Amino acid sequence: MKKTAFLGAVIICLALLTGAVSAESYRIGFVNATKVFEESPQYKKARERLQSEFSRREKDLLASQKQLKQLEEKLQRDGSVMSESEAKRLERDILSRRRKLKNSQTEFREDLNLRQNEEFKKLRKQIREVIQEVGKAEKIELIVSDGVGYFSKKFDICDRVLEKLNKTDRK
Repeated sequence: MKKTAFLGAVIICLALLTGAVSAESYRIGFVNATKVFEESPQYKKARERLQSEFSRREKDLLASQKQLKQLEEKLQRDGSVMSESEAKRLERDILSRRRKLKNSQTEFREDLNLRQNEEFKKLRKQIREVIQEVGKAEKIELIVSDGVGYFSKKFDICDRVLEKLNKTDRK
């Protein structure tokens, strides 16, 4: 069993060495997918769409926070001079508003995350397609992405992918 494992390791090493020697005839490219994603015009437009879609709800949440803070300050400031029933009513109102605000904030974050995931999933798919198009057009046999320890700038095709994304965005 040990001889078989050793023989297998030797065969794999020889295959890798042979592949490394003949790899000079292959074209290889590197894409920093995060850079392409964040610098693409489609990303900026998606962020703007999400901002406009959620800005009103965000403003409403901020206004609710401000009102809650004002009520808390009023209770702190005037609580000692209020009647006991009035102070309790204000405390219950504050507690109720705090609960509603917390639920609204959670719902807002969940909705925003859901929409971001939808938008960014579409963009990632488009970027993958463009990377494949660039690879085919430039006859690149292998395109590697994030997780690479080192790459030479001559293999970096990010600018070409971004250029193609810019062209598709203008259409």
